[in-house]
Amino acid sequence: MDGWQGPEDGSPQPGSAEVLLHGQFPLVPALRHSCALTLTRGAELHIQGVEAGLDSLSIVLKLANCIGCCSFRGGETQEPAAYFSVFCYPFKKGWWDSSASRQRVAKTFRVSGSQDVEENLKLAETWAKKIRELSLPKIPKQEGVTYGLLPRPCRVLVLLNPQSGTGRALQLFQSHVQPMLTEANIAFTVFVTERPNHAHDFVQNGDLSSWNALVVMAGDGLMFEVVNGLMKRQDWESALKKPLCILPGGSGNALAASINHYAGNEPAIKEELLTNCTYILCKGLHTPMDLVSLRTASGKRLFSFLSFGWGFISDVDITSERYRKLGNARFTMGTVQCLAKLEVYKGRLSYLPVGETSASSSPYSEQSSSSGQSGHHTCYRNGHPIRILPQTAPGVSHVPEATWPEDSLLVPFNQPVPQHWTVEPEEEFIAIFAIYQSHLGADYVMAPKAKLHDGSIHLFYLKAGVSRTALLKLFLAIQKGTHMDLNYPQLRYIPVRAFRIEPFVAAGLMTVDGEMLPCEPVQGQVHNQLCRIIGGP
Repeated sequence: MDGWQGPEDGSPQPGSAEVLLHGQFPLVPALRHSCALTLTRGAELHIQGVEAGLDSLSIVLKLANCIGCCSFRGGETQEPAAYFSVFCYPFKKGWWDSSASRQRVAKTFRVSGSQDVEENLKLAETWAKKIRELSLPKIPKQEGVTYGLLPRPCRVLVLLNPQSGTGRALQLFQSHVQPMLTEANIAFTVFVTERPNHAHDFVQNGDLSSWNALVVMAGDGLMFEVVNGLMKRQDWESALKKPLCILPGGSGNALAASINHYAGNEPAIKEELLTNCTYILCKGLHTPMDLVSLRTASGKRLFSFLSFGWGFISDVDITSERYRKLGNARFTMGTVQCLAKLEVYKGRLSYLPVGETSASSSPYSEQSSSSGQSGHHTCYRNGHPIRILPQTAPGVSHVPEATWPEDSLLVPFNQPVPQHWTVEPEEEFIAIFAIYQSHLGADYVMAPKAKLHDGSIHLFYLKAGVSRTALLKLFLAIQKGTHMDLNYPQLRYIPVRAFRIEPFVAAGLMTVDGEMLPCEPVQGQVHNQLCRIIGGP
């Protein structure tokens, strides 16, 4: 007879953990034999075979790896049985690989101790509810940081680009993501993009109140669309409180790889990375994320979650687009092609190091400067000096921009940077790259010490004079995050709060979050904890 016992009834005590529930239930599909189930306060489900044929069965499921548990009625006509199923994704090593990856473990148990189906269902739900409670992730406590959990049940909007990466995003969603969301009791609506800026326009103008989170299944470019679409809303402040989530469906997948890294997981690519990120979504822990406000000389203001670059790294990113069907291998192809025509870029780099205090904090305006300096500052385009006046980019709504966070560290382009900034004396560069997450791609660890909300822009710049061979070694080292160990004198790294790049000639490619920008003067500053993302600490 299967049923429930409490600890006071003499149920077993695995180790020293307090037993919360204990009972015997047949394990589906081996219904002829029963298992003893013990649920402990230590968030473990012990499964022990008690009959011939199952006496060798002994399993411990750690509920930290559990994404869901459900109870349901049976389909039998003669016996009023109920069931409960538990779904876990522990790290396990496969025989084909020395590294561990998340593997699905699902167990279903039959409850038929009563002739009343409602009684059986009540008991099944008692187990399912307690398992779900113990499966909830612990909310970290960190001063100045507010973590949260998605509600259960919950609804998410999945914005999916079927053309991203190798073109398999929709197929991968159906085969890998959808079953896990169902197990976690997460309802979803899929919005398939049909054109550039489709997701941007939808989140800018659409009613998002029906969903608890916005999930992007694509490359980093679609997340860039979503972030800037949300910033165009009249209610952008409340819209940014809705957690975002990234599922890798592109070829670069830098943010997804960063989220996987922050979770303490081993490096992963392709379907393994997708499973890890979907698991993180199912657990539902969300945390603040920094955004960087970027201003261009032509008057645009953009919000970036990943990186800004000029020079070789950006050249590789854009050049490799033609090889996107190759997946991660596209960057290898792009690197080889850009090495063959290695360029040197001339310009001025200025930055405000982390820890440097500003003389004052004035809003970004034509009339004010945080340094108190005045006078005209010369910028260049195509080798000729130009005067740059602040202006609103076409298509940008005036109302939300008026309420956007002030870029208090920046001054207009027609003014020199404040005196407490650092101006790099070198004016010839191979690459300048500002990154705010750990990963440059799924297998490129550019800033291993970066965090989601560290209030820093991790600025790397490579001065001219490095050989092609050394540059290739550098890119190979980035795959392991050991590039700074090479001690190249041309490679510099410094955490900053703000930066300005002023090309002397409009040469090379500029990128923001992997998307191409015209080559012109650009400056940016970090805004701490401006949005939220599902990913944990």
